[in-house]
This record gives sequence, structure tokens and C-alpha cells, in this order.
Amino acid sequence: MTINELQDEVIAEFSDFDDWMDRYQLLIDLGNEQEPLDEKYKTEQNLIEGCQSRVWLQADEVGGKVIFKAESDALIVKGIIALLIKVVSGHTPDEILNSELYFIDRIGLKDHLSPTRSNGLLSMVKQMRMYALAFKAKGTKG
Repeated sequence: MTINELQDEVIAEFSDFDDWMDRYQLLIDLGNEQEPLDEKYKTEQNLIEGCQSRVWLQADEVGGKVIFKAESDALIVKGIIALLIKVVSGHTPDEILNSELYFIDRIGLKDHLSPTRSNGLLSMVKQMRMYALAFKAKGTKG
């Protein structure tokens, strides 16, 4: 599936719920379904700066595609990073760099987060793009 198809899937999933308490629960459930991040990746280097809670993001390149894994110590944030991973993980660096993550606005996520959580969300997206850029740069040299 393309990044946009995955975004549309997320939008459809969230549109089933009108109440934001239900949407938060969906986020928490998504976060809880995610595999815990291996302790060896919970390093300072993998911590995302700009997040109120602690978020670790690990990226690996497998067969030309970027695979993300992450964990957070906050339930909602864990759900947010799980959503981002669901949409962008498993795509090429170019696909990630060329995508516009419109689902964040369409599901109203930014509007329902505190300013610090909203900044954290932007930091997560920025970090994922930076990993994609680094893998792309590495790929063009070889």
C-alpha cells in the first residue's frame, strides 16, 4: 500500500468515532498493540528532542525500505508514534520524503493535542524524515 492509501485508511478508521474520548482510546489501543522496543535501542541517540514525554525512535534500512520502531513512556504519545509508523514504515526514503502527511490534520489530531504534544508530533515527523534523508544519502554514495 502507498503512504496515501495508508493515510486514507487511518482517516477512515478515525472517522468511525465522533467523540474525541473514543479517538484517544483508539490511539491508546494502537500504542498498546505495538511491539515494545528492544531495550538496546532505548538510548540517548534515539530519543526524540522536542517531546514532552520520552520517545525513542529506531530506524533501519531493509531492502531499500525504511523500517521504524518506537516506544514512548506516555500512552497517547505511544499511539501517535504507532500511527506514524503504520503510515510511513516500510517505504523507500524517497516515498517518505515526498509524502505529505495530511492524515494528521484530517483526523483533527493537531487540534486535540496540547501545544507541547503538538510540537512533539512535529518532532517525530521531522526525525522520521531525517532518517529517510540519511538513508537516501547513504544509498546514493554506494
